[in-house]
Amino acid sequence: MNFRPRFFSIALSLGAAVVAARAAEGNFDYETLRYRAKTLAAKAYVQPASRVPEWLLKLTYDEHRQIRFDPNRAWWRRDGLPFRLQFFHPGFLLNRPVQISEVTDGQPELIEFDPKLFFYDRLKTGELPSTMGFAGFRILYPLNKADDELGAFQGASYFRMLCQKAIYGLSARGLALDTAELGGEEFPAFTDFWIERPAAEAKSLTVYALLDSPSVAGAYRFVITPGADTVMLVRATLFFRKNVRTVGLAPLTSMFWHGENTNTLTNDFRPEVHDSDGLMVLTGAGEWLWRPLTDPAAVRVAAFGDERPRGFGLVQRDRNFENYQDLEANYHRRPSAWIEPVGNWGRGSVRLIELPTPDETNDNIVAFWSPETLPPPGEPVEFEYRLHWFVDQIHPPAGYTVATRHGRTKTHEPELERFFVDFGGGYLNKQGPDPLIEPVVTVGAGAALKNAIVQRNPYSGTWRIAFAIEPDGSGRPVELRCFLRKSPHVLTETWSYLWQP
Repeated sequence: MNFRPRFFSIALSLGAAVVAARAAEGNFDYETLRYRAKTLAAKAYVQPASRVPEWLLKLTYDEHRQIRFDPNRAWWRRDGLPFRLQFFHPGFLLNRPVQISEVTDGQPELIEFDPKLFFYDRLKTGELPSTMGFAGFRILYPLNKADDELGAFQGASYFRMLCQKAIYGLSARGLALDTAELGGEEFPAFTDFWIERPAAEAKSLTVYALLDSPSVAGAYRFVITPGADTVMLVRATLFFRKNVRTVGLAPLTSMFWHGENTNTLTNDFRPEVHDSDGLMVLTGAGEWLWRPLTDPAAVRVAAFGDERPRGFGLVQRDRNFENYQDLEANYHRRPSAWIEPVGNWGRGSVRLIELPTPDETNDNIVAFWSPETLPPPGEPVEFEYRLHWFVDQIHPPAGYTVATRHGRTKTHEPELERFFVDFGGGYLNKQGPDPLIEPVVTVGAGAALKNAIVQRNPYSGTWRIAFAIEPDGSGRPVELRCFLRKSPHVLTETWSYLWQP
């Protein structure tokens, strides 16, 4: 990974007067967008009035689904360009449309709403103003075959992308504010997009977005390069109108209902149901961490303090269909997402928020970077990162967790909580039985370690740490950590787990 210090710097590359003059001339680039965000943040927030006619808002879910974009009218289709756009139609719950412009040689031109872009089937339509805008857009690209869907921006600041051989799963956001805080979360929204017209042989697409909410305005640029590892180079500048309690940079949102580490009864025929099964972190000190996800009984927030973080993400590590048994949802094909900071992000923490969910229809997992300090309102917060969407390209160079199991026995020491953590990897899977490979297990306050052993699995080549803890009866949550070591070498990432009595 390549890092260069630039986090929380005040960009002074262009004077405000120069930027304003360029904007007045109609030229568009990141600096003009940044100036627009700064100007917007200097004013009191105004809730935008909905431009969606009332009849569209009264549509039911099924009625709104009757409206479909005409694929023959995809933007840039006639020009034979590698990237194409399709637009989402406002209506039903989609009541905050965005304005989308095409940028050609620095000149922006608004793409007006046109009902000719859509099929309405037998739906009785009313007024459809050209100023209404769109509910978002999707990007097409020959990822695996012609006219594959590469990604989409829709709703608040949400977006999601695909890599080769993957289907939609988790999402990303531009910004998270006060997530899991008392008083509720604020959802900043992208209000305007500018998309650069790609060249005939373009391998990347550049998207700009203006973000706004009661607390903040911001400028974003996404350079999207599709492939087996689809990479988005994200640059952002935020101007806060006021202080907020929790700022979440580069947030990811996913779903975990049940898996091999949970023994709750769901009455579900599938062994596992989740878009992601763990949080992976690469600390500034070079330590790899793995935190298995869970569906908690109550809201849980974990913070992994760090300085100059090198990466974090929500990962779908289990790619075995047999562990999901779902021919429709295909959870084994859901992509992982990895945040790779560019530059020095300073001190802060990777926060993991797990919310209870009754089923698989709710995104109940959130992860983001929360900086320790922010400049005062009005001063810019600048940050940049690479967002990878991938299947299996990113993992620790040493051994990594492949399975987490937890339970008790009814016949032998039933008072003990037992954990079985399996590690795999290129080096480990090639090793025969080795008495020098040892488990390192740490148990936090609230329980005591009773025993720990390591075994090589002769059937899969993985290595298992099996250990038991005895709770002290206090009822407090217990932090657990373990890894494999062959002194003086650490052979695996650190498995981290919070056991809740």
